Amino acid sequence: MNYLLDTTVLLDFANGRAEAVALVDRLFADGETLYTCDVVTCEALSGGGEIERRAISGVLDALEFVALAPEGARWAAESRRTGRSAPGARSLADALIAATAWSLDAALVTRNPRDFERQGVRVVRYD
Repeated sequence: MNYLLDTTVLLDFANGRAEAVALVDRLFADGETLYTCDVVTCEALSGGGEIERRAISGVLDALEFVALAPEGARWAAESRRTGRSAPGARSLADALIAATAWSLDAALVTRNPRDFERQGVRVVRYD
């Protein structure tokens, strides 16, 4: 199975959150295909201290980086457009991350499943 790691996983892994560390270790050990994208990379490296950014960079370097194709960008736009009238409109970042998971037919690994389930992508939640 393909997995796209959300920003929450990278931040929690870098900060030593046991659930995230165990999950990332298991996914790597199982030989799963693990992805990151431009939005996750940017979000994950935008804050924190030097040690946290080094830990995040180490994980990012081990993931396959993918960029969103035009079809995925259109999917994200539609997800945002149709979600504006519903409670909890989708942020641009979440819509682009969900679109990347959709385009890869990947499950999105996140601590915030609600952000993505309503967009119709498969989600793997950890606590």
